[in-house]
Amino acid sequence: MSRVRQSLAHIALVVRDYDEAIDFYVGTLGFTLVADQDQPEQDKRWVLVAPPGNPDGGATILLARASNAEQAKFIGDQAGGRVFLFLQTDDFQRDYQRLLDRGVRIEREPIEADYGTVAVFLDLYGNKWDLIEFRRRE
Repeated sequence: MSRVRQSLAHIALVVRDYDEAIDFYVGTLGFTLVADQDQPEQDKRWVLVAPPGNPDGGATILLARASNAEQAKFIGDQAGGRVFLFLQTDDFQRDYQRLLDRGVRIEREPIEADYGTVAVFLDLYGNKWDLIEFRRRE
C-alpha cells in the first residue's frame, strides 16, 4: 500500500480588487508576489502571494477577486468573524513592530499563551489574522 502525501497548495482569499490586495499583502505585509498572470478568457488574474521565507512548495494565498455579488458578501468575513489565517513568525517582536509601523490595524494586543506569543491583526478588508510565534518545546 502506498503512503498518501498531501499538502495545502493555495488558500483562496476573496478580495475586492487585485491591485489593492497586492499593495497590502506585498507592500504593507512584505509578502512576495509569486504569480500575477492574466486569464482574459475568464476575466480574472491568477495572483499568488506568500509570506517572506515561505518554504519551496509551501502554501500560498490566491488573491481571488469576487466575480459576483454573492462572493462579494464574504470579502473581509471569510471565517464568520473568527481568525481566518495564522501567520507564523520566527521573531514576534520584529514582525509585530512592523505591523504597527505600517499602520496595520491591531484587533487584539499581544498575549503570552502556553503555546507562544500571539496578536490578532486585520487585513485591509477586515479578515482576522493571528501573528504567532510558537514557543519552542524543550
